[in-house]
Amino acid sequence: GIALGVAALIIVLSVMNGFQKEVRDRMLGVLSHVEVLAYTSASLQDPPALQQKLAQHTQVIASAPFVLSQGLLAQGEDMRGAVVRGIDSDQEVLVTDAVALMPPEVLNQLQAGGFGVILGSELARALGVKVGEKVTLVAPGGQVTPAGVVPRLKQLTVVGLLDSGHYEYDATLALLHIEDAQRIFRLEGPNGIRVKLKNAQLARDVAAEIAPSLGADVLVRDWTRANRTWFAAVQIE
Repeated sequence: GIALGVAALIIVLSVMNGFQKEVRDRMLGVLSHVEVLAYTSASLQDPPALQQKLAQHTQVIASAPFVLSQGLLAQGEDMRGAVVRGIDSDQEVLVTDAVALMPPEVLNQLQAGGFGVILGSELARALGVKVGEKVTLVAPGGQVTPAGVVPRLKQLTVVGLLDSGHYEYDATLALLHIEDAQRIFRLEGPNGIRVKLKNAQLARDVAAEIAPSLGADVLVRDWTRANRTWFAAVQIE
């Protein structure tokens, strides 16, 4: 009886630890370990200078600027909300594992002015679109015309699909080239920087350490604060 009880306990703990690691790794394949976001303005002031400051921390492996906003993606009568992220693919592969695993020929199609988009696999399935087909992005904030306020629309070409293995992100994420995203959302530059650390479990401490050196114009948050529900569920210390 004692042997069976101990064996059952070991098996349960092993399963729970494996589940915890799997959930965490899939989340961090898409999420930033630390994010630096514009706080007092729509865009960051001098992103390269901020990246240089970030690189001075011993835990920082790489950083990449991005544009983050929300919009609606439409195809025919189907419409879905999406988290739109504008990226520089050359830098993004250094900080996002899910993007780094994508074929280079797909990432190379995210060219400035091409208005290509990489959709999460579940989002593409919900819209009923495949690679090579068109979707329409409805950006927040209408355009004032003599006829009144009309939504701002931009047609995008699906150049690839992202399958991170995490439904929440595969069902909502859309990746554009960073310059295309800036044009669509009328931004003068990136509104955030993604940071990858050597040890993701130290993200909260690292965020607290680097925040004072970056000034009051930015907001620094780590992945555990941006995703409190998941962090509480997996209980990472």
